[in-house]
Order: sequence, then C-alpha cells, then structure tokens
Amino acid sequence: MQPSYPAAPRQDVVDIIHGQHVPDPYRWLEDADSPQTQDWLRAQDELYARYLAGLPRRDALAARLSELLSAGDVAPPAWRGERQFYTRREPGQEHAVLYTAAPGEGERALIDPMSIDPSGATTLDYWRPSNDGALLAYQLSEGGTEEAVLRIVDVGSGDLVDGPIDRCKYSDLAWMPDCKSFYYGRRLAPGDVPPGEEQFHRRVYLHRLGADPDQDTVILGDGLDKLNYYGVAVSRDGRWLSITASAGTAPRTDVWVADLSEGDPAAPRLQVLQQNVDANTLPRAGRDGRFYVFTDRDAPRGRIAVADPADPSFPRYESWRDLVAEDPEAVLTGFAILDGPGMGEHPVLLASRSRHAISEIAVHALATGERTGTVTLPGLGTTGGISERPEGGHEAWFGYTSHASPVRVLHYDATSGETEVWQRSPGTVSLPQVTAEQVQYESADGTTIRMLVLSSASHEAGAPRPAILYGYGGFNVSLTPAYSPSILAWVEAGGVYAIAGLRGGGEEGEQWHRAGMRAHKQNVFDDFHAAAEKLISDGWTTSRQLVVWGGSNGGLLVGATVTQRPDLCAAAVCSAPLLDMIRYELFGLGETWNDEYGTVADAEEFGWVRGYSPYHHVRDGIRYPAVLFTVFDGDSRVDPLHARKLCAALQYATASPAQERPVLLRRESNVGHGARAVSRTVGLSAQTLAFAAAQTGLRL
Repeated sequence: MQPSYPAAPRQDVVDIIHGQHVPDPYRWLEDADSPQTQDWLRAQDELYARYLAGLPRRDALAARLSELLSAGDVAPPAWRGERQFYTRREPGQEHAVLYTAAPGEGERALIDPMSIDPSGATTLDYWRPSNDGALLAYQLSEGGTEEAVLRIVDVGSGDLVDGPIDRCKYSDLAWMPDCKSFYYGRRLAPGDVPPGEEQFHRRVYLHRLGADPDQDTVILGDGLDKLNYYGVAVSRDGRWLSITASAGTAPRTDVWVADLSEGDPAAPRLQVLQQNVDANTLPRAGRDGRFYVFTDRDAPRGRIAVADPADPSFPRYESWRDLVAEDPEAVLTGFAILDGPGMGEHPVLLASRSRHAISEIAVHALATGERTGTVTLPGLGTTGGISERPEGGHEAWFGYTSHASPVRVLHYDATSGETEVWQRSPGTVSLPQVTAEQVQYESADGTTIRMLVLSSASHEAGAPRPAILYGYGGFNVSLTPAYSPSILAWVEAGGVYAIAGLRGGGEEGEQWHRAGMRAHKQNVFDDFHAAAEKLISDGWTTSRQLVVWGGSNGGLLVGATVTQRPDLCAAAVCSAPLLDMIRYELFGLGETWNDEYGTVADAEEFGWVRGYSPYHHVRDGIRYPAVLFTVFDGDSRVDPLHARKLCAALQYATASPAQERPVLLRRESNVGHGARAVSRTVGLSAQTLAFAAAQTGLRL
C-alpha cells in the first residue's frame, strides 16, 4: 500500500472451493455499512476530491457536454386510435416527459419525472396505454433502484385510477380489450420467499382495476424457475394471450399461448409453443389470425415464421413455416406489419436488420415473405423499434440516430414507399465534423473482428493521438452507431474514439454471442486486447495514450484488461463493474447472470470464472495503468462492492506511482445502474473524460 492511498487492511480470508484455495483479503469491504468500510470510503472520497481539483478545464468540458445534450431527445409514437403517446426531452430538461396528443386537443404532458421529484432521482421506467387510450399504466423508480412501482391514471383527467402496486421491477403488462383488467408480472412478497431471494420469484397475474393486488390471480409461475422474467401480450381482438419466460438472462425462452375465447381469462388454458429449447422465440398474434414467430431457433441470425391456429399441429414446432428466412450476414432485430385498408390486397412486413452493426429495413410481402423493397434511411446509423397502428394501417414510425446526428423519428408510408422526418430532436446544436472508419482485425484465434474508429475530420493520418477504446462483449448486446455527446466532445478535442464489436455481443447474431460467453469468455478479452494492438500498430495511438473504457459487463472487460494486459494502456475507466467473479452470484442480480458466465457451484464452471476473475489476478509489483472506478450507491444490479475490492487490491499492489497513475474510486448517491438525470450524466462524463485526458495528454 503506497502511503498516499487510504489504509486497507489485508485479512487472511481464504475459501476452499472445489479443492482450490481462493484468497479474499478484502472480504470486509463487502459490508458497505460497517464503520471500517465507511471510514475507508470517506478516505477514498477525499482522495478523489483532491485529484479532481487538479484536473484542468473540467467546467468547460461540462459546458460543452451540456450544449451537446441540449439537442434533446424524441421517440416514436404509440398509437391508440387517433391518440398518440410519445416521449420527448427538451433542451434543459433533466428527463424525457411522456406526452399525449389527439386531434382537437393539442399536446399534454402526462408523466414528468421532474414534476414528481424535483431532485431528478426518480425515473420513468415503463409505460403502456390501454387499447382505447383512455388509461395509462406506468412504472416509476426512485433513487436509481429500478424498484418500479406501477400506477394507472386516467389519461383525460390525470387522476389516479389504481395503484401503487410494488414489486414490479422489470415487469411487463398487457391490457385486456375491455380496459378493465390486465396481465402483468410481479415478484412474490418478501415474506413468501427464502431470505436473500427477494429479487427473484416472479409470477404472471391477472389484475382487475380497483382490486387488491395481493389478491390477484396467479396465471403462471408457480413451480417454475425462480429466476424467470416474464413477458406478456394480448392480441388486439383479445383472443390470444402469449407469455414468454427466460431464466435470468439466458438466451432461451419458454413460450405459452392461450385462446382466451375458450373460457375465463383468469384460468386460461395455456399451450406450450416452445419449452426446454435452446433458442429465443417471441410470438405475435397477427390481425389476420396467424401467429408471427420471431425466433433464432435453427437460425442464429433470426428468422420470422408463421403458425396457423387452424392447423391441427398448432402450436407445435412442426406447424411453423418460414416466412422471412435467415439472412446469412445480417441479424434480424424486429418487424412490423402494415396490413390496413390502405394496403388493399398487398399488405407488407417491414423487417429491421443489423448488418455488421449498421441498420437496414427491408420490405417483404406479408403473404409470401418475398422481399420487395427497402426503406430509405439517412445514412449509416441505427434504427429503433418500429411502431405501427395496432388496428392496422399503411404507416410506420421508427427512431434513427448515428454518431454524428441526434435521434430523429422517421415516418414510412407503404403506399408511396417514401420515408420522411416525422419529428427531429427539439434542440439545435453545433456538431463537430467526425470521420468514421470501420476497420477489421484478427483476434488471438484468427477470428475477424470489426471496430469503428471515430476521429476529427482534420486528424492527420498516421499521427498517434490520445484514444479511448470502448467495449462491452456480453449478453447479446450490440454496439451500434448512436449520438453520444461524450464521444463528440472527445473527438472534437482531438482524440480518437474506437468501439470494438467483440464476441459475446449481438453484432453477428446468437453464435457470436455464444462465442463469448461461459467457457468462451476469454475470447471477449482477447478480442479487446487485439483491438488495442490494432489501434497502436495502425498508428492511431500508443499504449501511453490509450484509455480502455467499459461499464457493467464492460467493466468486467476493463478489469480483465487491466489485470491481464496492463502494458496495453495508460488508463482505464471502469464503471459499475463486475470484478469478483467467485462471489458475483451472491449480490445484486448476479445469480440471474450465471448462464452468461457460469456458476461457481459447478467445478468446471468455477474454473472458467476463476481463470479470469480480475480481483483474483492482481499481482504485486506490476506497473498497472491509472484506474478510475465509478460506482452508484443505488445500483441494485451490480453491487459497488466489486469496485471497492479491486480498488483496494490495486492500490496495494501497483508499482505505478500514485501521482502519475492513480487508482481512484468515484461514488455517487441516489442514482443507480440505469437511467439518470441529464445533469448527473454531464457531471459523470465531464469527470471521466477529464481523467482520460489527463492520463493521455489530450488538451481539452
């Protein structure tokens, strides 16, 4: 322990797991409320404050980030008849506001998180209008905890109709056509589950407005996996109920459907559409009576099948037939059906795909699946979910963004084939000129990886510059082009920003994901290390000018890079990270991720995580890069204990002088893992970018 770091006693704590000795000298830091941990945290706060005070031009950077964020944000509308529901964040607003509009009445704000909580710590997590647009179900969380509380309001008056209903974290909702009841997901009460499992044990319920939610009818969940997350949907005509279940984040779903016309909605006769199959499948009851099945079963890049309930073999797999086949080079990400009266006898299906992380939308004949055209997009960017009218129509709305353009909502008219801007982000900002180049490189095993490199248009080729390398590589998450004030501010100042499409992500489909999970997790780290080497060998940067950056699962990536390849970079920003992979299942939502990483309870899988767990691979006397850990006290997904433990371990072991390459902990209260107020985003981004600039020599 260098004298400039807070004292952190190393204790002789050793676990014996599957016959192996696993030291854990900072076990005491797991208890955030202990006096010893609190003293250590206060000392870390003071250390960080002293460092922060010496960072130049942080205020100017924050001002520029605020300016870039003042572009605001918009989202596609959800239609209920002629009534629209949509979110928009105006310049200067901390959170997006949910609005509604209908002919003859103009626009009204329905849910404004800042009006509810001026501190900015409350977030709108979810919303769903009733079929007639008269009621709105929505979920709010306080303090970043994502402990969503469900309420129902009258859209016309704003009066509370039902709720609050607690324990709805990560829960879906589907209205019945009468708008007097809905299916939804909710956790069991804490007293009804074993201690420590309060975040699990969800059920699907039927709730009738005004009824006691604790008396709601259980539809599904008893006896099933305690880690299950449930999705629910009811067809527009109210005939079909579909329920999906996934155990934690496992890339597979069980699916049930029920014909609600056959009996009581409180006791639907659920039929298995898919169960115990290693595939993700999502059914949708079409307005034409068929089921449209979005699946990666036998198609890792995704396909759309149809199944007819009139078929005697429905809903078994043999009743499915391909409508839109798998594309061998693009990943299917969503679809919409345009089958309203304006389409006549030629309804179409819009299929959105990502081709090497760049979005495209194709037009297919709904009857045959034949590709008939393409939806024109503004450039090489990313489209959001496609919105259509629930009763059918000829129009579609979707979001579009790129690294150099704020989000806008585009409108597609299938009768004319034209695409136009429906709504732009409300703010006007001056954007820097950015050049994007997609490069390919080989990972350690020869696999080709793609990386997007962003730089200033005035950047001199071959002149090494301070650079940030960002990655995630997990949970089938794709890194696609998106408007980012942090990226733009860094590039505008003369830096290089690179985004690597690592295995474990979804950039190339489910096989790509699985090539970076479980026993193959080291592939992700190797891909990231090879990305750094590519940036250096091609002259974009040097190891003395490179920062590796990631959060959550990407924080694990950064932690593994720091401990496996400390020579690659000058600094690391490690946000809300997983770092103690031996004990990750014991905290937060860790147990829900054991299909992604493996479980320590199994000897072979223990070997996987023990092989790369960053906390367990810190070595004394190594010149580690500077590291800034950022954690959030309201984080209910990844416990901040991970960062505390690795921070202490690195501060003890590093041979790098604290004045040159410090190891620091930045913590933030009343905010969690996900959504946050704009001012908090500015503060965090300004400090982390200033840290990166100071460690690489970039002049802001």
